[in-house]
Amino acid sequence: MIYITRKASFNAAHKLSRTDWDQDQNDAVYGKCANPNWHGHNYWLYVTVKGEVNPETGFLVDLKWLKDVMNTYVVDKVDHKNLNLDVDFMKGKLASTENLAIEIWNQLIAPIAESGAILHSVKIYETENNYVEYFG
Repeated sequence: MIYITRKASFNAAHKLSRTDWDQDQNDAVYGKCANPNWHGHNYWLYVTVKGEVNPETGFLVDLKWLKDVMNTYVVDKVDHKNLNLDVDFMKGKLASTENLAIEIWNQLIAPIAESGAILHSVKIYETENNYVEYFG
């Protein structure tokens, strides 16, 4: 079994806020991230796939193909967007990095499986100090 990872970046705005809570409760739980006027991040996305090397190509997957899949199913949908308002796969979900990682996984699992590879993990750095890693 071999693992290979592709990195991408995107910029997006969001806020952490529950509509069933008042602003004071949102502020108490989410702090500055509950700002009613949003805030943004420069995200780094790492997608790791695993499987066996194809003896004909020497690849697990073609990294250009993986880049295209990541762009089509994720990056093009989130880059310079508001995660709460603009992103179809985040509709109705709290736009935490944890939930974002889960939903990105859900976007990528089928097209990666079609290639014969297995999606191993989705890692998202929200800041240089904070990241989430999801293994499905």
